[in-house]
Amino acid sequence: MRFIIYGVGAVGGSFAAALKLAGHDVIGIARGAMLEAIRTNGLRFRIPGADHRIDLPVFAAPGDIEFRPDDVIFLTMKSQDTAEALQALHRAGVSSQPIVCAQNGINNERLALRLFPNVYAMTVLIPADYIVPGEVACFGEPRHGICDIGRYPRGADTTSAAIAAALGAANFAVIQMDDVMRSKHGKLLENLINVLEAALGGGKQAPQIHAAVRAEAETVYRAAGITDWVVIGPAEPRRVGVLGMGHVEGVDRVGGSSTQSLTRGAGSIETDYLNGEIVLLGRLHGVPAPLNAALCDLSRELVETRAGAGTLTADALARRLGLPS
Repeated sequence: MRFIIYGVGAVGGSFAAALKLAGHDVIGIARGAMLEAIRTNGLRFRIPGADHRIDLPVFAAPGDIEFRPDDVIFLTMKSQDTAEALQALHRAGVSSQPIVCAQNGINNERLALRLFPNVYAMTVLIPADYIVPGEVACFGEPRHGICDIGRYPRGADTTSAAIAAALGAANFAVIQMDDVMRSKHGKLLENLINVLEAALGGGKQAPQIHAAVRAEAETVYRAAGITDWVVIGPAEPRRVGVLGMGHVEGVDRVGGSSTQSLTRGAGSIETDYLNGEIVLLGRLHGVPAPLNAALCDLSRELVETRAGAGTLTADALARRLGLPS
């Protein structure tokens, strides 16, 4: 089994480095400064108590790789880049190899299943940062992260078991699920805060705003017939003793994926596939979702004006959303 990590960033870099350290055959696909940095100096993987330099073969596009039947392809790019990535894999000759959507949101699997027959969904809880090209800092301890995996749209099989075993040996806590989308629906609710964190700056909280946004999303879920999801959150019991926030020497946690994207000036963030998924579901089922729609507008504004993370106060954000400050 060879792992192809398509999108070597915070999550993809953590997977690539940990699997490589565990003795697996791993190839990365990256772009821009990350690609050049890894080609020049390898991938630096900084974790609590250790600092690794990984010799990772890395390519600019799927077309540069000679794919094998035993490849397992992890999609770890942001959701706004998934459609283009899937087309690139198809053009490169990928056919029946497993495609693992190790991404936030619930749209990626459906896109993948249009082109490929063997699609797997994965919920990812990995507290990792990518800010400096060529470097990933993973703060999770004692495990690097927690992952739920299953076949899409449902089921588990020998492939999901093999992937779970490989990740387990690479210091991830992995659970196979027959209905893994229950987990991904739960993670989506948690990810609605990503744009809030990005607007306010890493570490700042706006619990009343988050509660209102989440309540709106749960109303939409129920209208869409989504009534049974796995609770994913900081207080989740299975995190106890498995996934805590460790200290990485010389590195301060920047924040979630949207905060990192704004900090790097990546040119996009994935809000349209997080809060925007709630807006879409609401429109499909006749339920307004004005708070989540407003946050999608805010995310585009933050990107277009290059405002960066931490440009709004909680009071200003509440006023913008029409909520009590």
